[in-house]
Amino acid sequence: MTRTLVLTVDRDNDLGIKTAIRGPVVGRKSVITAALKLGIADPEESDANAIFGALHQHDNLAESNGENDEVEVAILTGDEKVGVRSDRAVAAQLEEVVAEFQPDQAILVTDGAEDESILPIIQSQVRIDHVQKIIVKQSKGIEGTYYYIAKALEDPKWRAKMLVPLGAIMAIFGLGIMLPDSLGGIVIGALPLAFGLFILSKGLGIEATVGRIAMEMRENADAAMFSSLLWTTTVFSAIFAVATGYDKYLELVSGSNYSVVWIGVIHSALAWIVIAFLTSTAGFMLLRLQKGSFSGRLIVLAVFGMVVYSFLDKGLQIAMEVLTGADYEFSVRFIGDVMLEPLMWISVLWITTTIVRAVQARQAQAERYWGI
Repeated sequence: MTRTLVLTVDRDNDLGIKTAIRGPVVGRKSVITAALKLGIADPEESDANAIFGALHQHDNLAESNGENDEVEVAILTGDEKVGVRSDRAVAAQLEEVVAEFQPDQAILVTDGAEDESILPIIQSQVRIDHVQKIIVKQSKGIEGTYYYIAKALEDPKWRAKMLVPLGAIMAIFGLGIMLPDSLGGIVIGALPLAFGLFILSKGLGIEATVGRIAMEMRENADAAMFSSLLWTTTVFSAIFAVATGYDKYLELVSGSNYSVVWIGVIHSALAWIVIAFLTSTAGFMLLRLQKGSFSGRLIVLAVFGMVVYSFLDKGLQIAMEVLTGADYEFSVRFIGDVMLEPLMWISVLWITTTIVRAVQARQAQAERYWGI
């Protein structure tokens, strides 16, 4: 006697979300009921077609198998948050079905690659003899293609992935064509640069951090007027940094080499960049104070930003004087005078770090929250 289990997996639990039916669903009658309810709740749901495909396999095997052979059909459901949580739910439901039916082999019916990714988990408990993918037949003409594109654009997830990059590329190209030749070339040339930075952020995982910061900025803008003003100052400071750098670029581009030009651009925009950094840091301070999670590290970070700014400011200033042929004296006295301000900021950083650590230690010993 051979016992065959026909399985279909709803990894993102559309069945449970749209019909309130919990998995596992075992038995032909229960599976038919689940498929009908899901199809009525959402006629465009591909999981319904996969369930009907599993029923089709079940009926074919029931007709062709011997008298002593047994066939059962079941639906396994995961979780809305696809990942470890959904895979554990599927594994637990599969263990329950296998313990009850004790199959010798199984057939997996899916509607796409996402459910097929669960295949190793199923194979760990039962032998898979066949995998069938259900593909819904649609019109192959232009109307069918338009339908798929229109449906993708209605989905917020796909709309963000398709329209935002396409709109940014078209806007940059259009702006580059409208501007004069030299400036237009710079704008169009910035396109691969922006695309490369985007790929780099994806590879390094910076995108999630930026998204979290943007979410906190939105929450902060709704929570406090002062924080909103700080975020606005940050944005305008960034705009002023670009404008100041571009103005310096036009001033130096005609009679200087590229090293002098770019050092001058960075040096002229550096002050506005630091202002944007400090105002954004102040906004985060207010946000953490409102949430009761202020740790004092933001104060240290702000002072550290001033240390970096002082070193960069003096370094770029020296580089500009050397590259433009100005008289510069490389002596201990002169360099000491130039580095006095950075050294002062280093002292401030050390004092600030010491105070913050002392307050944190005092707070750890007492029950009162001092805000650090």
